[in-house]
Amino acid sequence: MQKMQRPPPEDFLLKETKPHLGGGKVSGDKHTSTYDLVEQMQYLYVRVVKAKDLPSKDVTGSCDPYVEVKLGNYKGTTRHFEKKTNPEWSQVFAFSKDRIQASVLEVTVKDKDFVKDDFIGRVWFDLNEIPKRVPPDSPLAPQWYRLEERKGDKARGELMLAVWMGTQADEAFPEAWHSDAATVSGTDALANIRSKVYLSPKLWYLRVNVIEAQDLQPSDKGRFPEVFVKAILGNQTLRTRISQSRTINPMWNEDLMFVAAEPFEEPLILSVEDRVAPNKEEMLGRCAIPLHLMDRRLDHKPVNTRWFNLEKHVIIMEGEKKKEIKFASRIHMRVCLEGGYHVLDESTHYSSDLRPTAKQLWKSSIGVLELGILNAQGLMPMKTKDGRGTTDAYCVAKYGQKWVRTRTIIDSFTPRWNEQYTWEVFDPCTVITLGVFDNCHLHNGDKPGGAKDSRIGKVRIRLSTLETDRVYTHSYPLLVLHPNGVKKMGEIHLAVRFTCSSLLNMMHMYSHPLLPKMHYIHPLTVSQLDSLRHQATQIVSMRLSRAEPPLRKEIVEYMLDVGSHMWSMRRSKANFFRIMGVLSGLIAVGKWFDQICNWKNPITTVLIHILFIILVMYPELILPTIFLYLFLIGVWYYRWRPRHPPHMDTRLSHADSAHPDELDEEFDTFPTSRPSDIVRMRYDRLRSIAGRIQTVVGDLATQGERLQSLLSWRDPRATALFVIFCLVAAIVLYVTPFQVVALLTGIYVLRHPRFRHKLPSVPLNFFRRLPARTDCML
Repeated sequence: MQKMQRPPPEDFLLKETKPHLGGGKVSGDKHTSTYDLVEQMQYLYVRVVKAKDLPSKDVTGSCDPYVEVKLGNYKGTTRHFEKKTNPEWSQVFAFSKDRIQASVLEVTVKDKDFVKDDFIGRVWFDLNEIPKRVPPDSPLAPQWYRLEERKGDKARGELMLAVWMGTQADEAFPEAWHSDAATVSGTDALANIRSKVYLSPKLWYLRVNVIEAQDLQPSDKGRFPEVFVKAILGNQTLRTRISQSRTINPMWNEDLMFVAAEPFEEPLILSVEDRVAPNKEEMLGRCAIPLHLMDRRLDHKPVNTRWFNLEKHVIIMEGEKKKEIKFASRIHMRVCLEGGYHVLDESTHYSSDLRPTAKQLWKSSIGVLELGILNAQGLMPMKTKDGRGTTDAYCVAKYGQKWVRTRTIIDSFTPRWNEQYTWEVFDPCTVITLGVFDNCHLHNGDKPGGAKDSRIGKVRIRLSTLETDRVYTHSYPLLVLHPNGVKKMGEIHLAVRFTCSSLLNMMHMYSHPLLPKMHYIHPLTVSQLDSLRHQATQIVSMRLSRAEPPLRKEIVEYMLDVGSHMWSMRRSKANFFRIMGVLSGLIAVGKWFDQICNWKNPITTVLIHILFIILVMYPELILPTIFLYLFLIGVWYYRWRPRHPPHMDTRLSHADSAHPDELDEEFDTFPTSRPSDIVRMRYDRLRSIAGRIQTVVGDLATQGERLQSLLSWRDPRATALFVIFCLVAAIVLYVTPFQVVALLTGIYVLRHPRFRHKLPSVPLNFFRRLPARTDCML
């Protein structure tokens, strides 16, 4: 226990920071702008709208124009148009003010050529003369500028531009080309570095209650059919048990549960099959049911049953002609989309959303969560480029159905994002998850699905641990568990604020069940929930990977903790010591009471005697005394209440003390990919641990069976003694006041050590002699 209580290393602790939020516009916990949880970053914006009357540079009378925006060493270009003298680009370029090393902005129009691009004209801007714009000001109107030759003479053609100084709060910021990404080329690569907001698909549970089938036509009439129903929805396949009524009208009355996502793209395919051999099935009928035609259930009331036709096409030969016969069998089912459940795609321990699927059942929001992603410090190099280590970092945050992705900062170990996002909060007992990743898809040569974005670290913040209307600014260590141990990959600076719209509604939420009521009225089994969660995460990752830019599968699975249910010796130890930590209070009380009974401190023991006598004489004071004591403890601990959000604890997780082989086992694939001798060693170790658990469980069963044997007459002498004792106790307790009995019992328990002996007590001796069923075990 002492090992678990040691504080984690200083480098792994949460640190409070004092950033300059909102450009100095935040006063205390009050906010004055929509970007008040981040540090202001100044940008020079150039919006290239269109051009007109451009001269042609070849005999065909046309040109292939594009625009080059140059500021010092940074240069951005628009796409080019073929044979167009009045092109429209509508592209925005953003240059970070921190990296500006010039006093003049040059915007040049050029003609694309295979050998050398021809100069058409340019426009100059003095940076000291560029206006400033701060939202919510309206966008700056673009203006026509006459192009100039290299020598300053007027050239033919005009260019429509808008140039201004702004911040990351500008609406042009997300879609702009950034000078930070000047080394990235290609449309796909540029799309992969921009900030985006994603929405998870709306998930439903699909319940298929298979009742019965009628008029099946098996090919072999001389045997009893072994019929079952197989249901397929996308990649999900379930089947019923084989019907016990082995006739052509089988019955099942069995539920099959699936996960479906809107929009419903694939139908539910049902087939009735007959197992004619151990590895051979014959299809007796098939039907496809579109999901958008299914009933949607919002409560526990059953929906109407329906008969569905099963189709089976059989081709027979009549002479030299083929004839197709269609059998008309039917299946009786109750199919509905369950809107009263919450489809779990996250673990319930750190779920970010607990609302039911159906929007009609949603409660009103209780507040707003605001997250400012400021910057990261000390990131580790994640890959090698041009012979040196580099990192292209971006963040992904997930709360509820809304996922956000920051822009990628190219080649920086200290990236600055300063992006702010908001979410509606419907339940305070939820968790926001933020992950930091290295972008490995910045070059067109990357194979799709080949390189995977690397994990840098993850942060979880539980909203119920935050004070309302307070801005939390902390530096969170990014910790990742590797096969060679836990490693700090850097730190991320966040600003978090939870604003409550109604304190009364939020307090009322603590009296509501955690999940929607359908989870308690018609609960799903643990195995069903595990399978459905796996299917839900697969659907979410597949849908988000189809977005543009994609939020890839490895990112979604890491954010949703897909592999958290796998066996881990480290987690097992951590959970064991968590249980011991919970029981440590009871153990401490037991040791204290033993000291009282043994008169280690006579004054305390005498005071306990006095208190005990008072409570026995006035039993109505027992409950008030207990609750008053708990109240005083709570008030006393208020002075030392936590002032920081909780964070991942390496000591609690046993990440810093795990054996290398245990970590290697945790990172092993399923099924295993390790050599047979290592697997044998791990299996033997697991058998040893399971043997200890088996012994403890057996001891607990033995104690319970001894209690049962008190009245079972398995040991006639022991049961006779216990029955006689019960009769005498009933008579004595009937004629003796309860307070006298309680007082005598308490004084006997608290008696002085000189009246004690080291041998076990008579009741304990009697209990240990009672029989258990261990004699019947093989």
